[in-house]
Amino acid sequence: MSSDDLRPMVQDAFSKAVAAADPAAAVHAALSEYRARLDGDGRIYIAALGKAASAMASAAAAELGRAPAAGVIVTTDGGAKLVEGCRLIVGGHPLPDSGSVEGGEALLALAEAAQEGDVVLALISGGGSALGVAPSEGLTLEDKTAVTDLLLRSGADITEMNAVRRALSRLKGGGLSEAAAPAFVLSLIVSDVPGDDPATVASGPTARAEGGPCARDVLERYQLLDKVPSAVAAVIGKAAKQPKLENVTNRVIASNARSVEAAARALSDRGVRVIQRPGWLDADVGAAAAELFALVQAQANQTGPVAVVAGGETTVHVTGDGLGGRNQEFALRFALLAEEHPLPRDWTFLSGGTDGRDGPTDAAGGIVDAGTLGRMRTAGLDIADCLKRNDAYHALAAAEDLLMTGATGTNVADIQIALMV
Repeated sequence: MSSDDLRPMVQDAFSKAVAAADPAAAVHAALSEYRARLDGDGRIYIAALGKAASAMASAAAAELGRAPAAGVIVTTDGGAKLVEGCRLIVGGHPLPDSGSVEGGEALLALAEAAQEGDVVLALISGGGSALGVAPSEGLTLEDKTAVTDLLLRSGADITEMNAVRRALSRLKGGGLSEAAAPAFVLSLIVSDVPGDDPATVASGPTARAEGGPCARDVLERYQLLDKVPSAVAAVIGKAAKQPKLENVTNRVIASNARSVEAAARALSDRGVRVIQRPGWLDADVGAAAAELFALVQAQANQTGPVAVVAGGETTVHVTGDGLGGRNQEFALRFALLAEEHPLPRDWTFLSGGTDGRDGPTDAAGGIVDAGTLGRMRTAGLDIADCLKRNDAYHALAAAEDLLMTGATGTNVADIQIALMV
């Protein structure tokens, strides 16, 4: 194995990780276990929300063998695909827009149309928190967008963000299941969150949250309570405990952990010794890059090819006006660490979002090596300034080290892969 093999091998392992989260295959496998319920006399409604919504709805329609009574698909522009019998709505991401409101209201209306004996097939994936919104009474889209923007810039993690989103929504926190009652809700979930909690994926349209942070605590922790719109503060103050849902089955059918295992297996099959970081990597991006670099550094004097594989979703406290995402900044920070503490072997590092989009960019992330920073400097860039301005996108573009995959049709958070030979 030579240094020329590194980049193709890392990219192949990332592709295997994305393939392991293929929503269509996961839906086909899951629905085969619910044939008796789906083949009954009741009508079937399809309610699909998230970055993988179109792929999941298409697979469900094929598996059902009959047209749904009605269907609504709410997804991203890049992942949008028409499915017979379903209305397609494109929402905003990472910030909600008017399409998100249209999508949220359409999903609730579909659920409310279902009657006892019917089945609402909910197909939920990451990104749904922004893509479909139904603001609580007294709130506007602008109120919710302002809160989401504040949370994104604060460094709050996905669990904290979704606690706030649930408190401000008629759709999230089990709102879809509540609207569908007494119809039965079968919710198939592609998870992009730690612990694969159905109440956290897309802020839980079909599941109530049990434990975890409350919205007010999150806003206070990040000193945002005085910055959010007054209407938001009023709704947060009135939040009350909701009754348990009785009409829903939530099932996770794909997850980050399974994708990490797929990446590790792809490398192991090619003779690479793989170290898999346990659990969900959710630290600040700087701390996460330092942790993974230390794991790689500890293996540098060993013999033979070795890889470190991890998964999760880091956070970035945005202070600059540049362009980028957490995966691009992760890759840039790793390259800087490797320059400060040179590794004695050839290496390549990739950090990518399994959905193919990192932040508000067209890149999935970054893939860097020992020559990355040199290529940036040759292009005339001040790397420290790029990092300060959160402008990893243009830095990586100058080095031709952006990870470009296009929309993948799934979303199980992020994957990191470091490989040395």
